[in-house]
Amino acid sequence: MTTLKSTLQEDLTKAIRARDELRSSTLRLTLAAITKEEVSGKTARELSDDEVQKVIAREAKKRREAADAFAQGGRAEQAERERAEGVVLDAYLPKQLTDEELSGIVAQAVGEAKAAGAEGPRAMGAVMKIVNPKVAGRAEGGRVAAAVKRALAG
Repeated sequence: MTTLKSTLQEDLTKAIRARDELRSSTLRLTLAAITKEEVSGKTARELSDDEVQKVIAREAKKRREAADAFAQGGRAEQAERERAEGVVLDAYLPKQLTDEELSGIVAQAVGEAKAAGAEGPRAMGAVMKIVNPKVAGRAEGGRVAAAVKRALAG
């Protein structure tokens, strides 16, 4: 069985052979982040595919935030590079939900939470508990929370 980590390692080797600098440096940094995570606890361990995916998502998010920061600072070239690295990483993540798909899942969860008696400020937590497992890895937490707030306010 091929793990996500071994897929990254194989793709890194292909990128190096193809002299694809952007791809190879992005995968190298991501594999380093995965290794760092593996040795960060009391004992070194192999990460599961889900955990590797979380590391990739975190790395992709860092690229998006850096791209925004560079763009605001008038450093278009660096912003473009960060965006390109983000695109490389996105290929290893589940397809992100569209705003419509996310709103649909949230609306359904709000209905379930209200049916279970959750109302007011407490409803937020109840709705998030229902939504998070359904959108795991396919939408960032901030985006999910914003959608839940909108749905509860409406």
